[in-house]
Amino acid sequence: MPNNSKSRARIALVFAATVLAGWSDAAFAEEAVSWKLDVQPILQARCVECHKPGGQGWEASGLDMTSYKGLMTGTKHGPIVIPGDTLSSNLLVLVEGRADPKVRMPHGQRPLLKQQIDIIRLWIKQGAKDN
Repeated sequence: MPNNSKSRARIALVFAATVLAGWSDAAFAEEAVSWKLDVQPILQARCVECHKPGGQGWEASGLDMTSYKGLMTGTKHGPIVIPGDTLSSNLLVLVEGRADPKVRMPHGQRPLLKQQIDIIRLWIKQGAKDN
């Protein structure tokens, strides 16, 4: 009988480990970030005032952040979002403060919250889709 209870204990332990491993994968799975629901509201609230046709940021850079198409078109100097590339996407370089402090965005305002930057980073990492 002692061997039987050891076998049951092993089976229960293996079962619990399997369930927990599956749960942790599901619990920490990456959520899909939506342009329309997650990213656009951040840009609308913090960036569009300057980066719209006629705005100071648009005049300086040519970046129109009023739409997905405008953002993906980029600036007069080139793209600002490179889908899948969080290191080279200049949008992140500017909002994270990895560029010269004089050009940190949003210019002259409080920086984006870490959570807002994380949403934009994850969206870019996931391919910067128009979803």
